[in-house]
Amino acid sequence: MKPVIRDPHPLFIVDRGSATTAAALVARVDDRRRLLASIAAPASIPVDAVLEHLVATLRSADPDLLSNLRFPADPITSGVRLEAVSRPPRTIAVLTATVRGHAALASVVARSGWNQVGATIEQDDPRSVAARLLDPAVSAVLAGADQRAGADERGGLADLSALIAAVATRRPDLPIVLAGAMANHESVIRGTSPDRVDVLPAPDARSGTPPGEHLREILVGVGRRDDDARWGLARSTELLASVLDRRVELLEVGMSGGLRAAASVPAAGRPYDLAAITSAGAALVPARIDEETIDRVATWSTEHVDRHRLRDRLHELRAHPWADAAGDGARLRMAALHAALAHLIELTPDLSARPSPDLIVVAGGAWAVAPAPIIALAVADVVRRPAAVQVAHDHARILGAIGTIADRAEAQALIADLVDDMLAPLGSVVIPGGLRTGLPAGSVVVSGSDRPARVELVPGGLAFVDLPPGIVATADFEFRGPVVLGASGRRFQVELAGGLGGLLVDLRDIPLRLPDRQDLRRELLAGWQDPLWQEPAWLGGGP
Repeated sequence: MKPVIRDPHPLFIVDRGSATTAAALVARVDDRRRLLASIAAPASIPVDAVLEHLVATLRSADPDLLSNLRFPADPITSGVRLEAVSRPPRTIAVLTATVRGHAALASVVARSGWNQVGATIEQDDPRSVAARLLDPAVSAVLAGADQRAGADERGGLADLSALIAAVATRRPDLPIVLAGAMANHESVIRGTSPDRVDVLPAPDARSGTPPGEHLREILVGVGRRDDDARWGLARSTELLASVLDRRVELLEVGMSGGLRAAASVPAAGRPYDLAAITSAGAALVPARIDEETIDRVATWSTEHVDRHRLRDRLHELRAHPWADAAGDGARLRMAALHAALAHLIELTPDLSARPSPDLIVVAGGAWAVAPAPIIALAVADVVRRPAAVQVAHDHARILGAIGTIADRAEAQALIADLVDDMLAPLGSVVIPGGLRTGLPAGSVVVSGSDRPARVELVPGGLAFVDLPPGIVATADFEFRGPVVLGASGRRFQVELAGGLGGLLVDLRDIPLRLPDRQDLRRELLAGWQDPLWQEPAWLGGGP
């Protein structure tokens, strides 16, 4: 259980990721807690050294601040520390009697945060399957079949249960999950070790809403720790929705995996509305760089590079995530980030079917090197729903740790205090749906900054308007024909929040259509991105 946060002690919030360690210093200023400073460093540096550097930097920047706040002489020792950890995904062996039954289980595992290796009695040699289960890299076993096993499965289930039972005698601590008709063979597996308590019968992978949801929740819970940063991020998404009274979606991409979470404030008397999916395949660079990974990254790359060189560069990025963070390296990261985010969206159609959020929060170390307009564009590239949304960044990476606080009221109070400090506003994105190509779309007049900005809207293009952080503007849209923007119509008045990336009006197709030819696709992507990597010439209004 996390320690109770007491004043006047400083609070250090630490997120230990696979590639980086992020640390933040929080203290009470006047009547609420404030984020005083934050830093990120390679994960190989000890946490205490990171915190010492953080405090030293703050003292150098404002020598009187810590003394005025009556900080202890040694805040590293006396301060409260709240820590979350993003661990590399573990590997689960997915076993079925037939090849036919494997796909449903594999699709559920892909949404549970595990890496997976597969085997079937029908296709694989029993000794090779046993050797795979005895591999120390395998941390759990999922064995399953349809709830009503077919004739082609029934014979193989007895062989599969006997094989698992034999392995259980050698690895008595191996968690085993039995899905569907495999649950009928639980007694065979338990018979090898009567004291086992980690054989978990689960429903058919095809049951539930969405299919396999109950099984997915069981897999997520196997071995999950209280300090897990992604679990904390999911919980903080719901807390943010409660504090802001808005629909919130969070998109996290890190070196070890990704998370998509969506939450909204429920009606009175209803349980909290939160849906969250984690995926090892949605890592910035997955542990296994296969041909599918190369294809995904190549789809979003703006650089001319052959597949062999792209594979090498991805291996280099995974081995040295802090190296080559500018220039071509930053563009490679952005292509990999697009690929990871697109994979995460593909895995979560049930979340895409929910009402569009009011706020999208991006989190994780993968976003750290990109300019604000590039981040907003990346979100618009992949999360394509007709809507007007605000985009913000968990820049200090503290949401994951706050979400691990056991006391809900305490965690919610801390988020309420820090929400303005911890969410860096990146701007607003407006995506109208139903535009007709080849015809002028209309115009928008944005009022609220120094002078109104009028922008002509061209289907298939992007329009940017300077809208600084802290500014709340009114955008009056007038379209030539009916479009969808929350509702269907031609005229809309939308209140928008400013940010570091301003306002992006995205008039491209929904879903986004990219050319099949790689050279044309690279040229199109570069045309959208290149102006945003440079000094933004569009500042001051205009496309």
